[in-house]
Amino acid sequence: MQVDTAKTRPDIYTVHYVLKNAAGELVDTSEGSEPLHFMYGSPHIIPGIQEAVRDRSVGDCLEVTIPPEMAYGEYRDDLVRKVPRSMFEGVENLAVGMKFQTNSGDRAQVVQVLAIDGNLVKVDANHPLAGFTLYFDLEIIGRREATVDEIEQGNPLF
Repeated sequence: MQVDTAKTRPDIYTVHYVLKNAAGELVDTSEGSEPLHFMYGSPHIIPGIQEAVRDRSVGDCLEVTIPPEMAYGEYRDDLVRKVPRSMFEGVENLAVGMKFQTNSGDRAQVVQVLAIDGNLVKVDANHPLAGFTLYFDLEIIGRREATVDEIEQGNPLF
């Protein structure tokens, strides 16, 4: 007897979502816009969503509570730091709340300006939802096997 050792392809999920905070307030939604498309196992989608939809079917509606460690991680104080104002060369009207993408090493990171004190700028590289438990309503509206091209790309192709 021969055993088939070929791996099955990951699934592509299409999901409508509503994200609320602990107070029940709307944080984000796909309502009125494009649903979320992702390949199971993608590093671009939080593990909590991936685990919630795993082995589920089209038409399933889920209420999911995702702790920080399965979402955007715990809030890390070490990701808040002061940097020289000179790092924002070319930005004329630097203001609290502005966001910038930085490239450090082999990955991009988004930082938000928290404070400006003379020649020092306090920035936060934590994800805005780091440290929060997330409350999702999910509706699976599509599920199919990934194509070879999608597996090579690491993303759904439409």
